[in-house]
Amino acid sequence: MTTLINHFINGESVAPSENDYLESTNPATLDVLYEFARGSEKDVERAVDAADDAFRNPAWAGLTQTQRGHLLRKLGDVIGENADELARLESLDNGKLLREMKGQLKGVPEYLYYYGGLADKIQGSQIPANSLDIINFTQREPLGVVGAITPWNSPLTLTISKLAPALAAGNTLVIKPSEYTSRTIVRLAELAYEAGFPAGVVNVVTGLGGEAGAALVSNHKLAKISFTGSTATGSSIAAQTASRFIGSTLELGGKSPNIVFEDANVANAAVGVIAGIFAAAGQTCIAGSRVFAHRSVYDELVERVTERASTIIIGDPLEDETELGPLAFKSQLEKVESYVGIGVDEGATLRYGGKRPDVGLPGYFFEPTVLTETNNDMRVCQEEIFGPVAAIMPFDTEEEVLRLANDTEYGLAAGVWTSNLQRAMRMSQKLDAGTIWLNTYRAMSPMSPRQGFKNSGVGIEHGLESINEYTRLKSVWINTNEDPVADPFILRS
Repeated sequence: MTTLINHFINGESVAPSENDYLESTNPATLDVLYEFARGSEKDVERAVDAADDAFRNPAWAGLTQTQRGHLLRKLGDVIGENADELARLESLDNGKLLREMKGQLKGVPEYLYYYGGLADKIQGSQIPANSLDIINFTQREPLGVVGAITPWNSPLTLTISKLAPALAAGNTLVIKPSEYTSRTIVRLAELAYEAGFPAGVVNVVTGLGGEAGAALVSNHKLAKISFTGSTATGSSIAAQTASRFIGSTLELGGKSPNIVFEDANVANAAVGVIAGIFAAAGQTCIAGSRVFAHRSVYDELVERVTERASTIIIGDPLEDETELGPLAFKSQLEKVESYVGIGVDEGATLRYGGKRPDVGLPGYFFEPTVLTETNNDMRVCQEEIFGPVAAIMPFDTEEEVLRLANDTEYGLAAGVWTSNLQRAMRMSQKLDAGTIWLNTYRAMSPMSPRQGFKNSGVGIEHGLESINEYTRLKSVWINTNEDPVADPFILRS
């Protein structure tokens, strides 16, 4: 019998109001994993109401900041205790390597420990006034109910990066996970309740983006939306939230450059290129999908990357030796495949890959793909593919590659490989992206803020700075002078 996954609302499992369920399949085997609740507007309203009640309930609102921090650290412990289960569930859901998910699950509790420690460091400040009789200070307050819409490529990590600062600040949440990866997010809400968070503080409504997601964005009780996903959807959310004067944090698409200079360690740079585009099957917003190599090392880099791509082990993501699992769902596979065809039609050379391999499983597998003879104006170099497809291009000068690297609507991340410190600093200052990696790629930490420039997003995730995304600032003025007011028509300052 197929397992049913319900919503998690107000501390309990809740069946969908219309009793409708959708199937989730294993992208490697195409077996049905479970059925999950198809959320409706009514389900979303129930979850938001529960979160709104919890926000005002003394069981949550009456906790000190330190007590909130204790709960976050407890949740980190509970996730650590269930890490193997969560890693396996996520690997089955989206096809990411089990060993990669085990690595991610080691890091997930660190987000909760970090924000647990920050919970009682959220503070205002005293402002100098023009009169000794006036005391002016600021304080940061939680917003209220936060709606979090999270993607399928790293569900737990990307959900925790929203949940942890939001809860540290004292908000409550309604999470709408991707319809491709619902199970671990429902499990996360269950674990939060087990860790001691009051009922209604963390709620999950599963379902389709156009149904449950749209209902969540439009709910008038929300104080904020935090979204990770496509730029097109993010643009729509930004317009809706702006019309209601509520905030939004949007982590969107990318078309990140990975730049290899003539003085780089080419062997290390090739590994960085591989990690940047083929890890997680290229299904990451920070993928280094545009590779620029100085003409003097271009041939060597292409050879190294192509040779390593040809030896990547494709197969069952649960197996330890597998290096590349399937894409997450059928339409994603078809999209990636179509872009390779578009690139070839535009004049690119298919140096390696470009087809569906026979790995003995019926899933959505696609070879690591290397395109050469590309130029930055091609669609494969301008549009986000979200798959294991690298376009490698030569350049001659620092000024040229800087222009090419910044010639994109996105600005999420960039990588630079060079042994010249001065050049590294110049590039870090002039590249138009929120995260710059020098002689590494894909490094991250809960302590390091991440912001997308241009069409890659609005707002900050991770780091101390993200706390401000989930608070509002209030200015308080106190008059300590008890003398009669001399003139009520003069503004006091």
